[in-house]
Amino acid sequence: MKIIISPAKSLDFESKVPTSLHTEPRFLEHSEKLNKKLKTLSKKKLSELMKISDDLSALNYDRNQNWKTPFTPQNAKQAIYSFTGAVFQGIDVNSIDQEKIPLLQNNLRILSGLYGILKPLDLIQPYRLEMGTRLKIGHTENLYKFWDDKVAQSLNSELEEDELLVNLASSEYFKVLPKKVLKVPMITPVFKDFKNGEYKIVMTYAKKARGLMVRYIIDNNVKTIEGLKGFNVDKYRFSEELSSGNDLVFTR
Repeated sequence: MKIIISPAKSLDFESKVPTSLHTEPRFLEHSEKLNKKLKTLSKKKLSELMKISDDLSALNYDRNQNWKTPFTPQNAKQAIYSFTGAVFQGIDVNSIDQEKIPLLQNNLRILSGLYGILKPLDLIQPYRLEMGTRLKIGHTENLYKFWDDKVAQSLNSELEEDELLVNLASSEYFKVLPKKVLKVPMITPVFKDFKNGEYKIVMTYAKKARGLMVRYIIDNNVKTIEGLKGFNVDKYRFSEELSSGNDLVFTR
């Protein structure tokens, strides 16, 4: 099984990592091209492009200028220990048994505007570049066109014919994976909460639930759709009635 998730804007590059294991991003050469472009942008241009505050544009200007290869454990950090958003809080990697880290490394993939696609133990340096950013690089007008089908083909090279691909990424990020290119269909878990008389996606809760689903899959070494339907964490339960096609709906 392969699981795809989005990255997070919030990062932690100060905390120590409980493992010395690390790998290198597959598309680091492409990341260097993107960073070369980012280095040319002023703080004001970054603020306008990413629609962020002056303080955040100053922070990310410095990140862009300091970004350099080669990556080492001294100047970079494993991706799964670097992102700290709601999805990653749900995964709670620091409480995962170290014996299961290789399973996490094999199963989980993190989509990224700068890195394309990451394995959990891939080293990264601090950055901010959302997939939906309209950054022009050469003849490509945005990141979707820059990555083209590279990310999808990378996944295809790892997927076996009957292997499940579980989409726990946001719509902004999974658009970088053209369905016509992928060799297997995507199974998409959807998390809904009962609010004002109906089941709705409450994004704050849904993000954490995506991380909880990742953790459930790793803890139980889930390999089948029936196994996914058994997810019953944080009061979520599978809803046969609301599910359809490749969308598995979980409610609470």
